Amino acid sequence: MPTIHHAPLDRTDPVTLYRIMMLRTEVFVHEQGVVSEPELDGRDLEPTTTLFWAEQGGDVVATLRVLADGDGGMVHIGRVATAARARGQGVAGSLLSAALATCPGDVAISAQAYLESWYGRFGFVRTGPNFLEAGIDHVPMLRVGTASPRESSNRTVS
Repeated sequence: MPTIHHAPLDRTDPVTLYRIMMLRTEVFVHEQGVVSEPELDGRDLEPTTTLFWAEQGGDVVATLRVLADGDGGMVHIGRVATAARARGQGVAGSLLSAALATCPGDVAISAQAYLESWYGRFGFVRTGPNFLEAGIDHVPMLRVGTASPRESSNRTVS
């Protein structure tokens, strides 16, 4: 099983950061064709953002980021990506569980619509209608308080 790590950008090793950005580009730009929004949007630079990643054999195989309002406001998880070779192995579920363990309050996510039930396994519930983000069908979801994940899953997150 991969090793889970997390750190703000300024405490992330440059080689690891490169691998995280490479994975995000591979998944969002090359696989999903997202070109309408920049992958490097400046949010990783915010002092309250934490990067999470899973490493296996020296490679980053999954990643996500936690965006937190410095004043104790809403936390948002985004940029959830898993390498094709690591999908179906429970890596994304382990990574999401690790991130949620650091978030005691409410957590929002803009989930790709086909993953709504997968996120539901971690306590997320739909909060509104579907919407397009970067040309991909998404749903707004929220996990209230310190609800613990009900189960992990082997489904893919990309």
